[in-house]
Amino acid sequence: MPPVGEVAAAEARSGMVLGGGAAAAAVGGGEDAVVMQVAGAEGQDTVITINCPDQAGLGCDLCRTILEFGLRITRGDVSTDGQWCFVVFWVVPRTPSIKVRWANLKNRLMSMCPSNYPMTFYPEITQPGPSQFYLLKLFSADRKGLLHDVTHILSELELIIHRVKVSTTPDGRVIDLFFITDGMELLHTKERQEETCSMLIATLGPSISCEILLAEGFQQGFSSLPPTISEELFRLELADGDNCSRSICAEMKRMQKATINFDNTLSPAHTLLQINCADQKGLLYDILRTMKDCSIQVTYGRFWSDKKGFREVDLFIKQADGKKIIDPEKQDVLSSRLRSEMLHPLRVMIVNRGPDVELLVANPVELSGKGRPRVFYDATFALKALGICIFSAEIGRQAASERQWEVYRFLLDDSSEFPLSNSLVNRNRIVDRVRKTLLGCYN
Repeated sequence: MPPVGEVAAAEARSGMVLGGGAAAAAVGGGEDAVVMQVAGAEGQDTVITINCPDQAGLGCDLCRTILEFGLRITRGDVSTDGQWCFVVFWVVPRTPSIKVRWANLKNRLMSMCPSNYPMTFYPEITQPGPSQFYLLKLFSADRKGLLHDVTHILSELELIIHRVKVSTTPDGRVIDLFFITDGMELLHTKERQEETCSMLIATLGPSISCEILLAEGFQQGFSSLPPTISEELFRLELADGDNCSRSICAEMKRMQKATINFDNTLSPAHTLLQINCADQKGLLYDILRTMKDCSIQVTYGRFWSDKKGFREVDLFIKQADGKKIIDPEKQDVLSSRLRSEMLHPLRVMIVNRGPDVELLVANPVELSGKGRPRVFYDATFALKALGICIFSAEIGRQAASERQWEVYRFLLDDSSEFPLSNSLVNRNRIVDRVRKTLLGCYN
């Protein structure tokens, strides 16, 4: 049996990756490390081919960026000899409303490709350099869903939200303060600031006024959660029963059907890791970030989805020392870690914050220091769909269960139309909707 990645590479090099002869437009070509065959019609796959020097965790980084741009990977093939990698992703926007800037995505992926080789696997992980914070001031009439609408535009512009403060003036207008960073590192320029404000005004209406300032002295402070709440939010196994709505429990049981198998008979140099599980948003990213954080090298890989909503993943892997994973205890540790990351990639709960009600969303941070993309976007989308107003939002990090977590805190409006203080049913509806949106059940 030839390695699955070699088969994919041979097919891609012979021009078979497009399949079906769909009309497509190329973004990049020639000697570019990243080449895109953009789908010619809605519902067709765009094919992204990456051919560049390899480095530790590159597959995880590529999947994170693709997830950040609102895309779903339908198929994928990976092949590497430890020095050079060949990767093919078939992707589609998760919803028709997502406007993908393909040229920007290509540039982001190109920037992630190492320029020199040979590369050694698993060098010492360094923390990313700090980005410059900016303050975006928005003045507008108050309405439900405004925070998500702004978030949607900022996401399209590759601007990342770190904190939001919302206040209402006596005349019913809203002042929104967004502390942001720029994924393109261009917000210091007048052109980039004008582009941002123009897009906000064009989309939200001329009554919006916009101003962008340098957030001098801004510190991403974050008040730690109370110990009892922290323990419940970050515990390794989520409980059934009162804290689990019927629909959430059903989704968890569906994910618990995942099978993880190790096979050391097919390759003399690699362990074959086979995963079959329910598909969900960010699944490949969760698998590959686990491989990266556990110092597992993926040499060949193939993944695809069936029509029943399940994902099959075949990975030929090695340990950091180049050896196969033969020890049953090591297999159990990796299997348990994978199962946990696939079953509980995000934590969602509702708590009381004094007299107010607060929504908490948490996700693990990679050892490299990078968080999960689009969490703020999806959470505000779910709250907008339920008609719930957000008073304030903040994002911070907290250490728990021997790892770092990114925590999103949303202070919610307890209205007569959607009471929260004494309604367990409504609280469960929020947790249900937010969690399903984060996992791709709602878009």
